[in-house]
This record gives sequence, structure tokens and C-alpha cells, in this order.
Amino acid sequence: MNRTMILSLGFFLFVLAGLKAQQPDTYCNPLDLDYTYMIYNSHQDRSYRSGADPAVVEFRGEYYMFVTRSMGYWHSTDLTHWRFIEPVNWYFEGSNAPAAFNYKDSLLYVAGHPSGSMSVLYSDDPAGGRWKAVPGILYDLQDPCLFIDDDGQAYMYWGSSNLYPIRGRKLDRNKRFRPDPQITELINLDESRHGWERFGENHTDTLEGYIEGSWMSKHGDTYYLHYGAPGTEFNVYADGVYTSTSPLGPFVYAPNNPVVYKPGGFANGAGHGSLVEGPGEQSWYFGTAALGLNVNWERRINMFPVRFDTNGLLACNTAYGDYPHYAPSVPGRAGEHTGWMLLSYQKEVTSSTAVEGFGPEQAVDERIKSYWLAGANDGDQWLRVDLGLESWVHAVQINFQDHKSDYYGRIPGLHHRYVVEASTDGTNWEVVADRSDSDLDTPNAYLALEKAVRTRYLRYRNIHVPTPHLAISGFRVFGLGTGKTPGRVEGLSVDRSADPRDVMIRWKPRKGAQGYTVRWGIAPDKLYNSWQVYGEDFLDLKALTVGQSYWFAVEAFNENGIGTLSETVACP
Repeated sequence: MNRTMILSLGFFLFVLAGLKAQQPDTYCNPLDLDYTYMIYNSHQDRSYRSGADPAVVEFRGEYYMFVTRSMGYWHSTDLTHWRFIEPVNWYFEGSNAPAAFNYKDSLLYVAGHPSGSMSVLYSDDPAGGRWKAVPGILYDLQDPCLFIDDDGQAYMYWGSSNLYPIRGRKLDRNKRFRPDPQITELINLDESRHGWERFGENHTDTLEGYIEGSWMSKHGDTYYLHYGAPGTEFNVYADGVYTSTSPLGPFVYAPNNPVVYKPGGFANGAGHGSLVEGPGEQSWYFGTAALGLNVNWERRINMFPVRFDTNGLLACNTAYGDYPHYAPSVPGRAGEHTGWMLLSYQKEVTSSTAVEGFGPEQAVDERIKSYWLAGANDGDQWLRVDLGLESWVHAVQINFQDHKSDYYGRIPGLHHRYVVEASTDGTNWEVVADRSDSDLDTPNAYLALEKAVRTRYLRYRNIHVPTPHLAISGFRVFGLGTGKTPGRVEGLSVDRSADPRDVMIRWKPRKGAQGYTVRWGIAPDKLYNSWQVYGEDFLDLKALTVGQSYWFAVEAFNENGIGTLSETVACP
């Protein structure tokens, strides 16, 4: 073999190794969308981005996401990479609680308005932003849901109230979607029996909860009427379902409610959502995550894998739901947790500057409502985290925060520019993610490295952010440490309260654990719900249903991985 052939073979092997080192597509909640600045509170000079109440539908093999008051919508070919579309004809101030439906090669859209009056829009070119309106008006609707059954019969569901139920009626699609005069009251909250429907953070408020955000899906011959509760601004905002053999009921409460629940971790909340089938027949649930710092309605979008089990129960996996997961485009692994753990939690962190009360430690505390605020917004600003030991870093998520931004509506030309650098000694740095020339608006930037790097220090170095101030609520580093995974949790006890909606779960702390994931469900093999806990060895859970038996288990986790699940304990 001559020298040229050897060099060629070497180059081929080098390229092949590089291809093998590239990581498959992943995503991380909250989703990195160019969220619109709301104008709803502009009269109070409250500036904030928000994304809420997502209606995601498939149309001609592609996907569209409609979000409250966004002055447009997003388009994707893979449910991972989204492009914002400013439609030719739309609502100036945006629209509330949108709904959409794919029917006979037209995409139908309807959304709430403060007046409760609206028309059905339709388009055969949603990617081009061209819509027409059905010449008719629907009245007295809040949080509408449009559903057309297999036989062509159209239905409207609606309701957003702490008093009134979700209602439904038929629509005549051949007569401008004219509503049938008969209205059927379908479902309402029953907080005396359903603990998760109680209002407030961690379900601790005595006010009446809200039922809202209906969505209808059909699996086999069963209709699933989804609803959100108890309030969009809380960590426990979730979706439940009732089922029926008829689109207008009667409906039966699902025993494993809430079916989409993400109360713990960094990006909390999963309510008022929608279910869509993605690539490879894997279904996904898009829901609303609470941020609520500048105003209660400051929100983001979360996405979770969902399925129907053999008993027809809707099962959604939100465990480690704001850690990286494989994207819908990854065959056979879509929705799986990558196994990459959080390396940055409460690690030593320093910064170029910081405003008093907004120190750099607030960028690594896993609290979405706290943030580091730099003393300036220029190219001299940086944020550095020391992982403590060399670890394998696979991805970084940078969550920027709107501190006194004073922006409203869609702002053209927004972009975030920065670099992320790695170092093994804190002195010599190499760039591992270069966004120095980016023209993208990425308020919740997720950066999966092409290949993992072994390093101890990570540094964000600012170039330009579009807001007046540089503020970061989460500089989150994901990968795997080189130490030991925590052992199996022991000593699990479950004590149901005199109020059977409440249960106290305790366990013996494990040495080296960063946190714990509590799992529970209505059978030992149906532990579909979970709550991620940092730094505690108990959970006061207030989400149970009266008269329903449950089973619980707990696992410990740290930077190195997830420990073995504990024994499963029954709770009658």
C-alpha cells in the first residue's frame, strides 16, 4: 500500500469516526421557540415573552403549532425545528387559546377572543400564511376546541371558568359551521374528590380551580376529552381526560388523572395542551409551562411523549422532562431520555459582573424564576461554572430572562450571539458552541454538541443579546460525570392523610444523591406520573383521587446517572 492510499484510508477513517461521534437529534424543555412579546399588558408597561395553550396539528405530513396571542404560528417538518410564519390575514393582537383541525386537505383554525366571538378560518396553504374566513360568527366561546369526527360531523367544545363546565355542541360544517341550538354540559371540576384540580402552587390554595383548555382526541372507538386545571400560572398546571363512546358523552373520569403532569424540576407545568401523532406513529403532547415572573401569563411550551396503554389509558412520560430527550425524528428512540444528567446544579459559578440581588448562583439553582443579571450588556460579560470534576458534556441549555425589556409584539431582527467555551484547567479555553454570527432569536437556547467533550469548566461569553439587559435564568449543562450512580432508595413510606387527596411520601436519603424522582400510578406496572425533587427526602403530594388506590416508588439520581428504583409500596 503506497503513501497516498494510506493517507486516503486514514482520512476516510477520520471522517467515519467523526460521523459516528455525532449525536442524534435531541430536544430539551422548555422548547426553544422565538416566543412573541405579549401586548396584552402593554398598557401597564409589562414586557414579557409568552407561549401558551399550544394547538399542534399534522397537515400534509408536516406540523403547525398555534399559540395564544403570538400574532402568527410555527411550522415544522419534524416536530423539532420550528419556523415562525406571519400570516397574510390574522388577528392584530393575536388570539386566545387556539384550536386547529386537519379536515379534507384544508387546515381549519379557530381561536378565542376576549369578546367570545370568532369565525372559523381555513387554508390550503398554511405554510404560505394564506387564510380565508368562513362567513359566519360563533358567539360566547372561551378556549374553543374544534373536532370533526370520522363521519364528517363537526363539534365545538369550550369553557374557561372556575364555575361553569366544559360544554359541547354540534356544528353544521355545510352551513358555515352554524351551531346546533342544543348545548350539552359535559364535565366540570370536582375538587372534593380530585386533589390535582385544587388551585395554587402545589395545590395549596383554597380558591376554586379553573377548568379550561379542552381538546378532543379519538383512539379506536373511544373519545378522550382533555381539559386543563387548576390554573395556568402554577407548577401543577396539568391535563386530565374523561372518556366516552360518543363525542358528546356521557363521559367517565380517567382513573390515572392527571394524565399530563410536570410539577417538579426547572420547567414546570403541562396543562392546556394538545396531542398529535408524529413520525413513526409516536404521539406527542404539547402543554403550557409556567414561568410567571414578569406577569402571571409569562409562559413557555413543553413537549412530552405520550401513548395509549393496553387498557386504553393515556400515559404521558414527563420524568426528567426538562432534561434532553431524543427528538421525534430518531427512529425507535423518539421521546426517550438520553441519559444525560444535569451537571451544573448548585455548582460553583462566577461572572464578569452582577447586579446586587441577582448573583450568578441564580443561573444554576434550577429555579426558572430566579436569574443572574449582568452589570452591563456587552462583549465583556461572561458566566463560568465549575463542574467540580471533569465530566462528559453533551449539551448546554441557556435560558435568557426578560428583565425590563420594554418590547411588545413581534420584533423583527432579534438574535442572540455568544459562544460557549470549555476548559479542563480554567485557564485555557476552546469553543464548543459558536453562535457568534447567529441570526436566530433563541430565548431558550438548546445546544447539543456534535460530540461530547470531557471538561471541568464551561463558560458563556456574551457577544449580543437583543434585550436591553443580559439576564440568564438557567445555564444548564448536561452530560455524565465520571463518579458513581447513587444506590437504591430504601425506607420508602407512604402515609395517606385523613384527607385522602393528600399523601406524605418519605424515604431514607442516599449518599451522593443530587435529587429524587417519585413515581406513582394506579397499578405497580402503571407508574405513569412523576415528580422530580432536589435536595429533599420527602414529598407532600396533594394530587390523588378519593377512592382510588395507588402504588409508589422512588429513585435517586445525580450527575452520574439514575439509581435503581426502590420497592413499590401500595397506598390503598
